Amino acid sequence: MSSARSVATPDPARSVVEQLRERVAAMEHKPAAQRVPTLPGLADLVPLHAGATYAVDSASLALALAAGASRAGEWVGFAGCADFGAEAAAELGMELSRTVLVPDPGDHWLEVTAALVDVLRVVVLRPPASVDERSAGILDSRLRTRSAVLVVHGDWPRAQARVAVERSSWTGPAAGTGRLEERRASVVVRRGARPPQRAELSWPGVHLVDREVLELRRASG
Repeated sequence: MSSARSVATPDPARSVVEQLRERVAAMEHKPAAQRVPTLPGLADLVPLHAGATYAVDSASLALALAAGASRAGEWVGFAGCADFGAEAAAELGMELSRTVLVPDPGDHWLEVTAALVDVLRVVVLRPPASVDERSAGILDSRLRTRSAVLVVHGDWPRAQARVAVERSSWTGPAAGTGRLEERRASVVVRRGARPPQRAELSWPGVHLVDREVLELRRASG
Protein backbone atom coordinates (compact mmCIF):
# COMPACT_ATOMS: atom_id res chain seq x y z
CA MET A 1 0.00 0.00 0.00
CA SER A 2 2.98 2.23 -0.67
CA SER A 3 1.02 4.41 -3.07
CA ALA A 4 -1.56 5.31 -0.44
CA ARG A 5 -1.31 8.75 1.08
CA SER A 6 -3.24 10.79 3.58
CA VAL A 7 -5.33 13.52 2.01
CA ALA A 8 -4.45 15.96 4.77
CA THR A 9 -1.61 16.37 7.26
CA PRO A 10 -2.07 13.89 10.14
CA ASP A 11 -1.55 14.48 13.83
CA PRO A 12 2.10 15.60 14.05
CA ALA A 13 2.61 13.53 17.20
CA ARG A 14 1.88 10.27 15.40
CA SER A 15 2.31 9.10 11.84
CA VAL A 16 -0.58 7.75 9.80
CA VAL A 17 1.02 4.30 9.88
CA GLU A 18 1.16 4.33 13.69
CA GLN A 19 -2.48 5.36 13.92
CA LEU A 20 -3.54 2.60 11.53
CA ARG A 21 -1.54 0.03 13.47
CA GLU A 22 -3.37 1.06 16.62
CA ARG A 23 -6.66 0.70 14.76
CA VAL A 24 -5.77 -2.85 13.65
CA ALA A 25 -4.91 -3.78 17.24
CA ALA A 26 -8.20 -2.34 18.49
CA MET A 27 -10.17 -4.23 15.82
CA GLU A 28 -8.54 -7.50 16.82
CA HIS A 29 -9.46 -7.13 20.50
CA LYS A 30 -12.89 -5.48 20.38
CA PRO A 31 -16.09 -6.74 18.71
CA ALA A 32 -17.13 -4.47 15.87
CA ALA A 33 -20.57 -2.85 15.75
CA GLN A 34 -22.85 -4.38 13.15
CA ARG A 35 -24.15 -0.99 12.01
CA VAL A 36 -21.76 1.57 10.54
CA PRO A 37 -22.72 5.24 11.02
CA THR A 38 -23.92 7.20 8.01
CA LEU A 39 -25.47 10.63 7.53
CA PRO A 40 -28.96 11.23 8.97
CA GLY A 41 -30.72 11.53 5.63
CA LEU A 42 -29.38 8.15 4.51
CA ALA A 43 -29.47 6.23 7.79
CA ASP A 44 -32.98 4.84 7.27
CA LEU A 45 -32.83 4.61 3.49
CA VAL A 46 -29.46 2.85 3.24
CA PRO A 47 -28.33 1.56 6.65
CA LEU A 48 -24.72 0.37 6.36
CA HIS A 49 -24.06 -3.10 7.79
CA ALA A 50 -20.57 -4.28 8.66
CA GLY A 51 -19.26 -6.81 6.15
CA ALA A 52 -21.49 -5.65 3.28
CA THR A 53 -20.97 -4.00 -0.11
CA TYR A 54 -23.09 -1.19 -1.56
CA ALA A 55 -23.05 -0.09 -5.20
CA VAL A 56 -23.68 3.55 -6.19
CA ASP A 57 -23.87 5.33 -9.51
CA SER A 58 -22.23 8.64 -8.58
CA ALA A 59 -19.26 10.06 -6.70
CA SER A 60 -21.57 12.25 -4.61
CA LEU A 61 -23.47 9.23 -3.27
CA ALA A 62 -20.19 7.46 -2.53
CA LEU A 63 -19.00 10.48 -0.52
CA ALA A 64 -22.32 10.70 1.32
CA LEU A 65 -22.23 7.04 2.36
CA ALA A 66 -18.67 7.33 3.66
CA ALA A 67 -19.06 10.71 5.39
CA GLY A 68 -21.11 9.50 8.35
CA ALA A 69 -18.46 7.00 9.46
CA SER A 70 -15.75 9.65 9.13
CA ARG A 71 -17.75 12.10 11.24
CA ALA A 72 -18.16 9.40 13.87
CA GLY A 73 -14.37 9.09 14.19
CA GLU A 74 -13.72 6.19 11.81
CA TRP A 75 -11.02 5.98 9.15
CA VAL A 76 -12.22 5.84 5.54
CA GLY A 77 -10.40 5.29 2.25
CA PHE A 78 -10.82 5.84 -1.48
CA ALA A 79 -9.25 3.62 -4.16
CA GLY A 80 -9.37 4.41 -7.87
CA CYS A 81 -11.12 7.75 -7.27
CA ALA A 82 -8.78 10.04 -9.19
CA ASP A 83 -11.39 12.82 -9.15
CA PHE A 84 -11.82 12.73 -5.35
CA GLY A 85 -13.16 16.12 -4.25
CA ALA A 86 -11.54 17.10 -0.96
CA GLU A 87 -13.65 20.27 -0.65
CA ALA A 88 -16.91 18.41 -1.26
CA ALA A 89 -15.88 15.73 1.25
CA ALA A 90 -15.06 18.33 3.90
CA GLU A 91 -18.38 20.09 3.33
CA LEU A 92 -20.17 16.81 4.12
CA GLY A 93 -18.25 16.66 7.39
CA MET A 94 -15.58 14.15 6.40
CA GLU A 95 -12.38 14.37 8.46
CA LEU A 96 -9.63 14.53 5.85
CA SER A 97 -6.87 13.72 8.35
CA ARG A 98 -8.48 10.27 8.72
CA THR A 99 -8.94 9.74 5.00
CA VAL A 100 -6.62 7.61 2.88
CA LEU A 101 -6.52 8.11 -0.89
CA VAL A 102 -5.06 5.78 -3.52
CA PRO A 103 -6.09 7.63 -6.69
CA ASP A 104 -4.73 5.15 -9.22
CA PRO A 105 -4.05 1.60 -7.97
CA GLY A 106 -3.82 0.36 -11.55
CA ASP A 107 -3.71 -3.40 -12.09
CA HIS A 108 -3.24 -3.92 -8.34
CA TRP A 109 -6.63 -2.47 -7.42
CA LEU A 110 -7.81 -5.72 -5.81
CA GLU A 111 -4.74 -6.05 -3.56
CA VAL A 112 -4.82 -2.36 -2.65
CA THR A 113 -8.51 -2.44 -1.80
CA ALA A 114 -8.07 -5.58 0.31
CA ALA A 115 -5.24 -3.88 2.21
CA LEU A 116 -7.42 -0.83 2.86
CA VAL A 117 -10.29 -3.01 4.06
CA ASP A 118 -7.91 -4.56 6.59
CA VAL A 119 -7.41 -1.26 8.41
CA LEU A 120 -10.27 1.09 7.51
CA ARG A 121 -13.94 1.08 8.46
CA VAL A 122 -15.34 2.22 5.09
CA VAL A 123 -13.60 1.91 1.71
CA VAL A 124 -14.89 3.52 -1.48
CA LEU A 125 -13.74 1.76 -4.66
CA ARG A 126 -14.03 2.74 -8.29
CA PRO A 127 -12.91 -0.40 -10.14
CA PRO A 128 -10.94 0.14 -13.37
CA ALA A 129 -12.99 -2.53 -15.18
CA SER A 130 -15.86 -4.94 -14.67
CA VAL A 131 -15.49 -7.12 -11.59
CA ASP A 132 -15.84 -10.90 -11.76
CA GLU A 133 -17.36 -13.16 -9.11
CA ARG A 134 -13.96 -14.39 -7.91
CA SER A 135 -12.61 -10.89 -7.21
CA ALA A 136 -15.86 -9.89 -5.52
CA GLY A 137 -15.72 -13.02 -3.38
CA ILE A 138 -12.18 -12.25 -2.18
CA LEU A 139 -13.20 -8.80 -0.97
CA ASP A 140 -16.50 -10.01 0.47
CA SER A 141 -14.63 -12.49 2.66
CA ARG A 142 -12.20 -9.77 3.77
CA LEU A 143 -15.07 -7.42 4.60
CA ARG A 144 -16.75 -9.98 6.84
CA THR A 145 -13.51 -10.76 8.63
CA ARG A 146 -12.74 -7.10 9.32
CA SER A 147 -16.35 -5.90 9.74
CA ALA A 148 -15.73 -3.19 7.18
CA VAL A 149 -18.01 -1.67 4.54
CA LEU A 150 -17.24 -1.40 0.82
CA VAL A 151 -18.94 1.27 -1.30
CA VAL A 152 -18.42 0.63 -5.02
CA HIS A 153 -18.81 3.41 -7.57
CA GLY A 154 -20.01 1.16 -10.37
CA ASP A 155 -21.47 -2.32 -10.66
CA TRP A 156 -20.71 -5.15 -8.22
CA PRO A 157 -21.79 -8.81 -8.43
CA ARG A 158 -22.59 -9.18 -4.73
CA ALA A 159 -23.94 -5.78 -3.66
CA GLN A 160 -26.37 -5.81 -0.73
CA ALA A 161 -28.04 -2.70 -2.15
CA ARG A 162 -27.71 -0.58 -5.28
CA VAL A 163 -28.25 3.14 -4.87
CA ALA A 164 -28.83 5.47 -7.81
CA VAL A 165 -29.82 9.08 -8.45
CA GLU A 166 -32.87 9.18 -10.72
CA ARG A 167 -33.22 12.96 -10.86
CA SER A 168 -31.12 15.82 -9.55
CA SER A 169 -31.35 19.60 -9.51
CA TRP A 170 -29.65 22.61 -7.92
CA THR A 171 -31.17 25.79 -6.56
CA GLY A 172 -29.34 29.07 -6.86
CA PRO A 173 -29.12 32.09 -9.15
CA ALA A 174 -31.46 31.90 -12.12
CA ALA A 175 -28.99 33.75 -14.33
CA GLY A 176 -25.49 35.19 -14.20
CA THR A 177 -22.91 34.29 -11.59
CA GLY A 178 -23.50 33.20 -8.00
CA ARG A 179 -23.24 30.32 -5.56
CA LEU A 180 -25.34 27.16 -5.72
CA GLU A 181 -27.48 26.92 -2.61
CA GLU A 182 -28.91 23.41 -2.43
CA ARG A 183 -28.91 20.16 -4.34
CA ARG A 184 -32.08 18.07 -4.41
CA ALA A 185 -32.11 14.50 -5.67
CA SER A 186 -34.55 11.65 -6.12
CA VAL A 187 -32.72 8.52 -4.95
CA VAL A 188 -33.75 4.91 -5.55
CA VAL A 189 -32.46 1.89 -3.62
CA ARG A 190 -32.76 -1.62 -5.05
CA ARG A 191 -32.23 -4.77 -2.99
CA GLY A 192 -32.55 -7.99 -4.95
CA ALA A 193 -36.13 -8.85 -5.89
CA ARG A 194 -37.65 -6.45 -3.35
CA PRO A 195 -39.61 -3.43 -4.66
CA PRO A 196 -37.40 -0.35 -5.16
CA GLN A 197 -37.41 2.19 -2.34
CA ARG A 198 -37.37 5.89 -3.21
CA ALA A 199 -36.77 9.08 -1.28
CA GLU A 200 -36.22 12.76 -1.94
CA LEU A 201 -32.96 14.01 -0.42
CA SER A 202 -31.34 17.41 -0.27
CA TRP A 203 -28.08 18.88 0.91
CA PRO A 204 -26.94 22.50 1.00
CA GLY A 205 -24.40 24.20 -1.22
CA VAL A 206 -20.80 24.68 -0.14
CA HIS A 207 -21.13 28.37 0.72
CA LEU A 208 -22.98 27.68 3.98
CA VAL A 209 -20.74 28.04 7.03
CA ASP A 210 -22.86 26.28 9.65
CA ARG A 211 -21.44 22.75 9.57
CA GLU A 212 -24.50 21.31 11.30
CA VAL A 213 -26.67 22.07 8.29
CA LEU A 214 -24.21 20.30 6.02
CA GLU A 215 -25.70 16.96 7.13
CA LEU A 216 -27.40 15.20 4.29
CA ARG A 217 -31.07 15.25 5.24
CA ARG A 218 -34.46 14.27 3.96
CA ALA A 219 -36.17 17.00 2.02
CA SER A 220 -39.24 18.34 3.78
CA GLY A 221 -41.29 18.72 0.65
